Amino acid sequence: MAKKLHFRLPLLSTRATAIMSVALVLLILGLAATVGSVTHRITNSVRENMGFVLILDEGTTASEIESITTRLKSTQGVKEVVYTSPEVILDRWQNLVGDDEDIMQLAGINPFLPELEVKVLPPYAHSDSIHLLSSPFGLLPQVSDVRVSTELIDKVGNTLHSVSLTLIIIAVALLAVSFVLIFNTVRLTVYSRRFLINTMQLVGATPGFIRRPFLLENLLNGLIASVIACVGLGLILGGTSRFDPSIGDAVMVMDTALIMAAMVVVGIIICLAASLVACNRYLSLSYDQLFK
Repeated sequence: MAKKLHFRLPLLSTRATAIMSVALVLLILGLAATVGSVTHRITNSVRENMGFVLILDEGTTASEIESITTRLKSTQGVKEVVYTSPEVILDRWQNLVGDDEDIMQLAGINPFLPELEVKVLPPYAHSDSIHLLSSPFGLLPQVSDVRVSTELIDKVGNTLHSVSLTLIIIAVALLAVSFVLIFNTVRLTVYSRRFLINTMQLVGATPGFIRRPFLLENLLNGLIASVIACVGLGLILGGTSRFDPSIGDAVMVMDTALIMAAMVVVGIIICLAASLVACNRYLSLSYDQLFK
């Protein structure tokens, strides 16, 4: 009995080490995916606030403003149209400069004109696309000017593009490293039992019969490791949200659920694939080659 227990302990230790190694790799991959999801959401939020402003003539009637607004909303690429009256613009200006400078007393009239602020969809948040959208409206007789912050839009667009490209490169690198680490970890667990595979071959076991327990065991290992990684990710996100509530607001529950589901699928698939490749390798080796 003591000898049997002594034989099982190394196997359990090897299996536990493999599970924790896979779980750690999946946790890092899940954290990277979460950061990418939050960055993508923030990027879209920034892009959705880009657009242009139509400065309307002073004599533009309410029906003309409504007609232009309807035309803007029906234009492909436009997300939102907000009308701002001269009085509201004046109040904003006074709040900005304070009571020391009363523009109504200086000018005698309200110098501001009504505006239509147009926000575009994220795919159209580029200077070229915004110019194409705004150009037809700049020709309308009711529009006195079109304001487009081209330099700011280009600068923000270039920054977001660089951040997105960097995150994609990091994600691909992490995925490749994760696959290699998990693959090697599973292969080592099969390697430690290569002589058992050879013994089963000697007594006439078929390759399918030999593979089955290894595949089932590593499928279970991948599932357990994925669950551990998901629990770890949930604890990290929960703890971070308590420390900084804004992070909790940025992380969406649906996105986190999809990431966790992907972690489970990736963990199981990689463990199964690695187990299958390792079993096939040792099934094709002779007894003498097992010592190499």
